[in-house]
Amino acid sequence: MTLKNFAEEKLTIGIIGAGIMGRGIAQLAAMAGIEAIIHDIDPKIVADAAAFIRQMIDKAKEKGRLSDADAVRCKSCIRTTSTLSDLSGADMVIEAIVEKLEVKQAVFKEVESLVSPDCILATNTSSLSVTAIAAACARPGRMIGCHFFNPVPLMKLVEIIGGMQTDPAVIESVQALVTRLGHTPVRVKDAPGFLVNHLGRGMNTEGLRVLAEGVAAPHQVDEIMRECAGFRMGPFELMDLTALDVTCPVSEQVYAQYYQEPRLRPTPELRLRLSAGILGRKTGAGFYPYVKGEKILPEEPGVPPLPADARFWISPTVAGLAEQIRGLLQAANIGIDEGETPGVDSIAIVTPLGQDATTAILEEHIDPERTVAVDALFGGKGRITLMGSPATRRDVIDAAWAAFAAAGRKVTVIRDSAGLVAQRMVANIVNTACDIAQEGVAGPAEIDTAARLGLGYPEGPLAMGDRIGAGVILEILENMQMVYGDPRYRPCPWLRRRAMLGLSLLHEEQV
Repeated sequence: MTLKNFAEEKLTIGIIGAGIMGRGIAQLAAMAGIEAIIHDIDPKIVADAAAFIRQMIDKAKEKGRLSDADAVRCKSCIRTTSTLSDLSGADMVIEAIVEKLEVKQAVFKEVESLVSPDCILATNTSSLSVTAIAAACARPGRMIGCHFFNPVPLMKLVEIIGGMQTDPAVIESVQALVTRLGHTPVRVKDAPGFLVNHLGRGMNTEGLRVLAEGVAAPHQVDEIMRECAGFRMGPFELMDLTALDVTCPVSEQVYAQYYQEPRLRPTPELRLRLSAGILGRKTGAGFYPYVKGEKILPEEPGVPPLPADARFWISPTVAGLAEQIRGLLQAANIGIDEGETPGVDSIAIVTPLGQDATTAILEEHIDPERTVAVDALFGGKGRITLMGSPATRRDVIDAAWAAFAAAGRKVTVIRDSAGLVAQRMVANIVNTACDIAQEGVAGPAEIDTAARLGLGYPEGPLAMGDRIGAGVILEILENMQMVYGDPRYRPCPWLRRRAMLGLSLLHEEQV
């Protein structure tokens, strides 16, 4: 193939599909001074797309991001057609149509017969194999995945997916184009879910596991992920935003395409809600109810009274975490039992890593009726997550709740759970990222970039694992696997080896 310099030369790009994604891609191209020919079989849809793009250009001009002359130039880059042969002179054709393999294959088979041998063919698929789509083409080397995210102008990440036969020069050209469009390209191997949709399963599927076990309600999980782990959104808020008619099929496809890999296992809740039409914010009901697009939250529960004689013994087993809890209660003048073992009238607090309260209590040989567990790993500054074992008395849980509230903290009380909530969620996210790195789907730096730009994470999952400590994440996973006996929580070799060697999770092997 003889390709133009996609970073600098004058280009013409054909976009097949004038829906939300297609018009977003065309808008980006036009704003970069690249001729964009928008195609759809329905002339009205094409006209609507062009009008929408021109409106967006006008808004950019009103906000001072474009001069009058630039706005005119951008608008002149937009062309429309309902005839596929009008794309014959394009340097690249991007397809953004329905997610059905046979439909995409048929479109590219026809397009290939119309365009020049040097025209790049790109699919905006979010979950279908680029290699499988290219299999219908006579020249599969020019087929590539170019996965934008919605809304295209605002989501700065683009996954660049080479199929098994994609020409390396095609990959380089498309990476240059994405940079020219003002977005960040991340090179990804052709694998189920690519990078972002695979990585996103780490949070969503574990949130669904927490819900399926009856550990906590959706709003409690989301509060903990925001206020303890520092995420902008929890899994249920995110699923309501993206809608289950998107999330459910992707989750099931990725799980099936990885041949039922336990780490990616969804729960029946997704399919049940999809069948009921409870899709999320766009239908007015999801994991939350919505009124005029705003989610309705339950009221924060009232704090129980703190008994005047309440005293707390903090297990020294996890030293740093124990001292954190001790300092928090002492600062609020809460009584502390300084004995080597808890007194008969004291409430014991354990700070497990990856264990449930039941296991931690039995290992320490303390009274299960008077013991609670606290997530000190993620409760250092934010909301406190508190749980008892099935044997813990309610008045004991309430007294611990009241004590932490007196120390100025909001408290979420959950049922007994290995890894509480934030620990198990974050460990699963980090472990999923490590698995992606181990498989070579993307490099460590690219994984973290994709998580920040594509999923809105506060930091990349590998950097997050480094900050918490790879050894701590490993301990959480090993303890969870011991409690559950589920291969879902088996630590990835990438994580285990780096934890054992004291290396960063972002460290790549020198091979």
